[in-house]
Amino acid sequence: MTSLISDKLKATIQVDANRYGRSDRSAVGRWFWEIDRVLLLLVAVLIGIGLIAVAAASPAAADRYSGGSVRVSELNYFYRQIAWIALSMPVMIGISMLTRERARRLSLFGAAFFLVLLIFVPVLGPEVNGARRWISFGVGQVQPSEFLKPFFVVAMAWLLSLRETDKSLPVFAISALVTGAIAFLLMKQPDFGSTIIFACVWLAMLALAGVSFRILGGLAVAGVVGVILAYFLYPVATTRIDGFLFGEGDNFQVQNAMRTLTAGGLFGMGPGAGTRKFHLPEPHTDYIFSVIGEEFGLIACLAIAFLYLTIVARVLVKLLEEESSFAILAAAGLAVEFGLQALINMAVNVQIAPSKGMTLPFISYGGSSMLALSIGMGLLLAFTRRNPYLTRSPYVVKWSGESLTQ
Repeated sequence: MTSLISDKLKATIQVDANRYGRSDRSAVGRWFWEIDRVLLLLVAVLIGIGLIAVAAASPAAADRYSGGSVRVSELNYFYRQIAWIALSMPVMIGISMLTRERARRLSLFGAAFFLVLLIFVPVLGPEVNGARRWISFGVGQVQPSEFLKPFFVVAMAWLLSLRETDKSLPVFAISALVTGAIAFLLMKQPDFGSTIIFACVWLAMLALAGVSFRILGGLAVAGVVGVILAYFLYPVATTRIDGFLFGEGDNFQVQNAMRTLTAGGLFGMGPGAGTRKFHLPEPHTDYIFSVIGEEFGLIACLAIAFLYLTIVARVLVKLLEEESSFAILAAAGLAVEFGLQALINMAVNVQIAPSKGMTLPFISYGGSSMLALSIGMGLLLAFTRRNPYLTRSPYVVKWSGESLTQ
């Protein structure tokens, strides 16, 4: 009897091990062992830091947006951020479970859909602080450019990878036309910061796709000429550049952000003890990095910057073993877009770049921003998935210790 019970117990343990161990061949099981769990953990840490930062900035934002008989709860934005995270995380995990083919199809559809929305923004979008960047859907507003970013990257990766099969295809010219059209629509809003991100990510992907240095050099020169022309012909660029270089016009935002960031010294004034954050224009979104500096110190800011660098480096190093040109372009482009957005936001806060109105990824408060970032990170996780038992070489594919000649 004892032996029979022992055998049944062993069988039960073996079934559970197979269900949740490496032998699990279900969709969830494969996802768990193929996903880059280190990258997923780093993103989770960023989200946790973001919740703490939004909680610290929420009283200042609530005070700024309370007026007359309308009073906003001190932790209003913190509670709303929790709700956005609860909505966004299943989206990120769900997309990360897609195969590369399905992720590509989703991205092509998403790029087309949000490009159409971007076209209608100047017509249908409400004007907020002199800009039209959103489209209202009754229950809320959507910023099409935020959602277009990750889908644009994957769509460009697919387009540029087509050259491998047919070198006569004018993929570079087509990608330039699409990027130029998006830049034109963004400048009309106006959204100079997003225009820079789209252009820089496109150039980085061209370099990875093997475009000659002569062409890249020509595009770089054209970019410099474009910025100079924008300074003389584009009032938004003129105001931002004059304020940044010469201190002319309303340069209060970036100056106050820098003072707030350095007010806490190396170790900060402590959670909730900051006072300068109440004078920031957007403490919970554009200038949340300054709030972190005031309350948690410059060391915390450096740690966050290092965390972003680690995420980008992790992706690029992981791609060294990737063989699919499409996957390399898609994942590298998504990583560059993610890191560049973080870099621009932090550069504005430390007063080495003009104000851009751009959020800090996964840390700033925002509904559209959080959802769009979750979509982008879900796609990045999908394209960096790798079977741990698969070892690639030019001649042999090894699967679970068994060799199959290609």
